[in-house]
Amino acid sequence: MMLIKTRIGPSRIQGIGLFADQDIKKGTPVWKFTPGFDLRFTEEQLRRLPPRARRYVIRYGWKSDKSHLLCFALDDGKYFNHSDNPNTLSRYYDDEEEVVTKAIRDIRKGEEITDNYRSFESTFRKPKNYK
Repeated sequence: MMLIKTRIGPSRIQGIGLFADQDIKKGTPVWKFTPGFDLRFTEEQLRRLPPRARRYVIRYGWKSDKSHLLCFALDDGKYFNHSDNPNTLSRYYDDEEEVVTKAIRDIRKGEEITDNYRSFESTFRKPKNYK
């Protein structure tokens, strides 16, 4: 669940991006997997989805290195774009069910919020269409 004010819009990186709608200080939690709001799918649950829904969840979800389930943000958190030089970092904490994303530097209002997907999804491979 997003913990800060954001908006979505066209991204220079790829498709839709997530943008800060407020100034964010380094160290601020910006997103957190929230059980009961965000979703997790087993492979069997994913197979039972209609094809269009399954493609959507796979495109915007991630395979958790902690639970090994496919996770899906129900809010605009699904629009974080990958960057090799991100302004946030997602990581797993012992006292959290899944990832928590924090700002790793100050982020200005209007700036695209990015994350390095490799920090929480070891199987991530950067698509060729990413800038």
